Amino acid sequence: MMTNLFSVFDPSSSVFNLSLNWMSTFLGLLLIPSAYWLMPSRWHIMWNFILMTLHKEFKTLLGPPGHPGCNIYLVSMFSLVLFNNFMGVFPYIFTSTSHLTLTLTLALPMWLCFMLYGWINHTQHMFAHLVPQGTPAVFMPFMVCIETISNIIRPGTLAVRLAGNMIAGHLLLTLMGNTGPSLPNMIVSLLLIGQIALLVFESAVAIIQSYVFAVLSTLYSSEVN
Repeated sequence: MMTNLFSVFDPSSSVFNLSLNWMSTFLGLLLIPSAYWLMPSRWHIMWNFILMTLHKEFKTLLGPPGHPGCNIYLVSMFSLVLFNNFMGVFPYIFTSTSHLTLTLTLALPMWLCFMLYGWINHTQHMFAHLVPQGTPAVFMPFMVCIETISNIIRPGTLAVRLAGNMIAGHLLLTLMGNTGPSLPNMIVSLLLIGQIALLVFESAVAIIQSYVFAVLSTLYSSEVN
């Protein structure tokens, strides 16, 4: 029995007290055929084209002094978030990116590594970021406090933005689906059309949110250089 609306997103399915809903994160390894890695196909070429385009864009955002290997990490992050977002579009599959457990796990260690690297290796540059150029001397202490708070809440905003956008559409789909049995047949047909349109919209949101997550991570890392 559903105690509240948000309980549909709780990872409650378990066997021997082991949650099975989080297994959706690893379903990609089962869905991708082994021939995908051995014989290039149209899907393989298309996916490589997407990854190379993202690699070039992230390289441009990071700039010439970008960290070696950072692009590979960011492209992998985009692929992971995109796959988990898409898994939530299918029925009876748990959306792991709608929980702060996963999104904070992705955002917090990444932000912490960038901050530690910046403060250890580019201390003066990090101090300069706390006071924007042209700030009057009277407002400098306030700007330091504001910039410090904005830096601290960055992993939280990354995680909440991704989880909130993924859970909003799923809530609307759940509400529309629960009202279906009590509606007349004529209205149910319109409801189905609306749900299909919303499902297409959710697919677009899954792509956009994974891209936004990766781009914001790139911008945060570029400030460390």
